[in-house]
Amino acid sequence: MCGRFVFTPGGKSAFTTRFDIENDIEVEDRYNIAPGSMVPVVTRHSPNQAVLMRWGLIPHWAKDPRIGYSLINARTETVAVKPAFRKPFRTQRCIVPANGFYEWMKNENGSQPFYIHRKDGKFLGFAGLYDVWKDAEGYPIKSFTIMTTTPNAIVSRIHNRMPAILTDTDEETWLDPAIQDPQQLLPMLRPSDASQLEAYPVGKAVNKANIDEASLIEKTSKRST
Repeated sequence: MCGRFVFTPGGKSAFTTRFDIENDIEVEDRYNIAPGSMVPVVTRHSPNQAVLMRWGLIPHWAKDPRIGYSLINARTETVAVKPAFRKPFRTQRCIVPANGFYEWMKNENGSQPFYIHRKDGKFLGFAGLYDVWKDAEGYPIKSFTIMTTTPNAIVSRIHNRMPAILTDTDEETWLDPAIQDPQQLLPMLRPSDASQLEAYPVGKAVNKANIDEASLIEKTSKRST
């Protein structure tokens, strides 16, 4: 799964230029994004737009918005048939920008968190889905989920799932709501190129969602993977 990630926009121009975003949006550096957080995601509205959404998809038909905490991820293997995801998978896809993500390796002392990111420091684009739910007063809440897939050679040493990271060339197709054929979409959700990623152990302070600071991604003395 993907349960925590990092997004630091690097100044307005770096984020908006990388994802070809037209609108202005205020985004703070975040080093410990947890479910329930408001996060900028990229949608296609000719041209691309950055929209703040809550992490944890709330289906438009849901009776209780708390269901979103159990829908922070969508498995690529079942996304086309699961009731919560099959409609968004057809027409409500988004990209979740990130610098990296955390996964935990189980060991004799509990679990060791690792930070995983691109070696070249460039942004990652997670494949995501979104939906719009309305409360009793008709107020809309936009929310999203992150697609997960089987791990590549780097992540498999740590965990059995990883975010589906889109290639730069696949991002435009993923955002196009006119493309609805699962046979065209699902191949984009394969494990990413392991040679582009680096994983290293970090301190256990990341386990606490209320701690959100740059020191969380600092490498510990344990040997990197």
